[in-house]
Amino acid sequence: METRIDKYLWAMRLFKTRTLAAEACRKGRIFIKNVAVKPSRIIKVGDVIGVRKNPVMYSFEVLQLTENRLNAKLVPEFMRNVTTPDQLEIIELGKIAGNIQRARGTGRPTKKERRNLDEFFEPMFFEKEENV
Repeated sequence: METRIDKYLWAMRLFKTRTLAAEACRKGRIFIKNVAVKPSRIIKVGDVIGVRKNPVMYSFEVLQLTENRLNAKLVPEFMRNVTTPDQLEIIELGKIAGNIQRARGTGRPTKKERRNLDEFFEPMFFEKEENV
């Protein structure tokens, strides 16, 4: 059995549509043996497919071929994630960096900061109105 790489990537649920999978191939984000491939490239069992989703390069080994979209529970029978530990570390660093709060005083205030500002300035406004 032969399968096009764009169909396989879609069937393995790496891309939501086959069009997106083909577009990723055309943009040079899909690799086999460190060579960018076209959407029509035929894959074989044992191929290692590289998928660049910035900033990480995921790697998947083909275990079985299919052209039909699979249930998510069946994907591990057809494909194995062989992404290197250094690439997985980049994912973890990205998660940690996403949780960092913005520097205080930059940009618009958050809701909590706005409430605190209102509480701080509220007595000043009432004092001015009483004196007038």
